[in-house]
Amino acid sequence: MSTPRFIWKKTCDTCRRYKAQLDAWGVAYEGREINAEPLDAVEIDALMGDRAVKPFLNPRNAIYREKNLKDSTPDKAAAVALIAAHNNLLKRPVLIVGEEILLGNDLAAAARLLGRAP
Repeated sequence: MSTPRFIWKKTCDTCRRYKAQLDAWGVAYEGREINAEPLDAVEIDALMGDRAVKPFLNPRNAIYREKNLKDSTPDKAAAVALIAAHNNLLKRPVLIVGEEILLGNDLAAAARLLGRAP
């Protein structure tokens, strides 16, 4: 199994709790803090792959509300461009294990995916 990747934001309480739990489980992962290392459009496009766009959008973000993305989900190209311009629009934390991607605060799913007790 490849090393899990973890994308998070250091000023996000949920991300810090999630990271602390990964550390407590002893998970070795490649971490990326999006303020220090923003994702570019190529990386976001690869992350999304053929998946639906909506789960990657953070509904708590101001851009999400300003652009009414709840009711008008952008196509993939537009979503990639928006997230690349505003990395905080990416729903986080993001845990990538192999081909599986978990978005948001779902530690129970992370535990199952990583073979850890919740």
